[in-house]
Amino acid sequence: MARGEGAEQCAASLLSVKPINTEIKTVKPKDLRNQLSVWSKLCYAIGGAPYQITGSALGFFLQIYLLDVAQLDPSHASIILFVGRAWDAITDPTVGFLVSRSRWTGIGRMMPWILFSTPFAVLTYFLIWYVPPFEQGNVVWYLIFYCLFQSMQTCFHVPYSALTMFISSDQKERDSATAYRMMVEVLGTVLGTAIQGQIVGGSSNCPSEFDTTYGSNSTNVNTSKVTLDETKQAYLIASGVICIIYILCAAVLFLGVKEQKDHKRNNSVPLTFRQGLWLVMSHGPYIKLVIGFLFTSLAFMLLEGNFALFITYALGHRNDYQNILLVIMLSGALTIPWWQWFLTRFGKKTASYVGISWAIPFMIIIVCIKSNLIISYLVSVAAGVSVAAAFLLPWSMLPDVVDDFKIKNPGLHGHEALFYSFYVFFIKFASGVSLGISTLSLKFAGYVTGGCTQPEAVSLTLKVLVSPVPVVLIIVGLLILKTYPIDEERRQGNRKLLQQILDSEADSESETSALGSNV
Repeated sequence: MARGEGAEQCAASLLSVKPINTEIKTVKPKDLRNQLSVWSKLCYAIGGAPYQITGSALGFFLQIYLLDVAQLDPSHASIILFVGRAWDAITDPTVGFLVSRSRWTGIGRMMPWILFSTPFAVLTYFLIWYVPPFEQGNVVWYLIFYCLFQSMQTCFHVPYSALTMFISSDQKERDSATAYRMMVEVLGTVLGTAIQGQIVGGSSNCPSEFDTTYGSNSTNVNTSKVTLDETKQAYLIASGVICIIYILCAAVLFLGVKEQKDHKRNNSVPLTFRQGLWLVMSHGPYIKLVIGFLFTSLAFMLLEGNFALFITYALGHRNDYQNILLVIMLSGALTIPWWQWFLTRFGKKTASYVGISWAIPFMIIIVCIKSNLIISYLVSVAAGVSVAAAFLLPWSMLPDVVDDFKIKNPGLHGHEALFYSFYVFFIKFASGVSLGISTLSLKFAGYVTGGCTQPEAVSLTLKVLVSPVPVVLIIVGLLILKTYPIDEERRQGNRKLLQQILDSEADSESETSALGSNV
């Protein structure tokens, strides 16, 4: 009997040990838990393409479309550009605040915003490029649909930008995903410039040099009228193609990226809008980073908004402006991997100094030398290198600021969207002011709406808008970035502290779940 009881006790002990061993085998290493596959990074990166595709099309072509195709007065065009950008800027912190207070759903906290805003963004974008059949009230038409599109785009882009913090808790993985994103976004600007430029660039309502020399006046007038209708149709075709790509990219993002739930957010107290604003604005590194990149981004946006008109009227390359823009974007796309290597090798602050200042000599050259098509292409290739740095660095450095904030405020969670939305707010509002003022300055210079040639004062104004003003803005921005306190040493220190916090929280969660299962 004693042997039988002993055998039963041994059997019972073996049975009790077996489930424990099985449970231990299923535990994954901590470093593998936060790793992202190449497929996940690509899907995440593709989600950033719609913003850049539509942004490049609007940035390069909306001004010239409103002036020469819709044939609005420059003062009306400046109102549309300013109000649209200003409205877009206001919606960014509003959406960021709403996103920060959103509840977790079955598809995440950011994904519902991205998913449900897409169809409305596509519809309103298409209607921006439609010339209404009435002249009275056409300014209101463009203003309404431009503002509506910017709102829907904000509902897509702010959650998408904040999603960076929820695809992985590892800083290195987030930096890698950001590099993928920047590569795809620059390719998106190439695609947007190519689609809009190549489809629309072939349709000009101005006669060619051959027609002007040899053609009769009646033939020229008739050709101009027919070509204007064809130009309107070309803009609609280009917008339709971009809308299809927008939907496909949103679908890839939704199907290919898994948003990680922030369990710490349940323990944080929801903040009011005023509290969130104060929280963000009181973080010193964030303010210095935003103000520095505000000036540099403003320089490149001013260049972007006026470059098509500059190439067409100041340089006289009417038939090549879309190709020159495409060369700039291609050059930027090809140099993104190099800049990613540069910032990991020499640091992000050094990369910002070198990359953004690289554009200054070429901005000066393009307005100082006599108009030459070959030199214009060479300068465009060199300028694209700096455009890549201007794209990559702000979005690569913003997560570092958020991490620094987390170190200083370990009890606050779930407010990442506020940092991204307020950054975009300042950038967009400033760009709206700059585009409004620059378009209005063209009116004062005597810009002729729909004209094939412009007065000399317009050419001089365009040269000022694409060279001296951006150069000054870049210099001011870089001087401010010099005071940015998060260098490589501090960034690596923050990374180690955050990893320790994450590891300790993971250990405590494992111990809690183990105690719960034992009970």
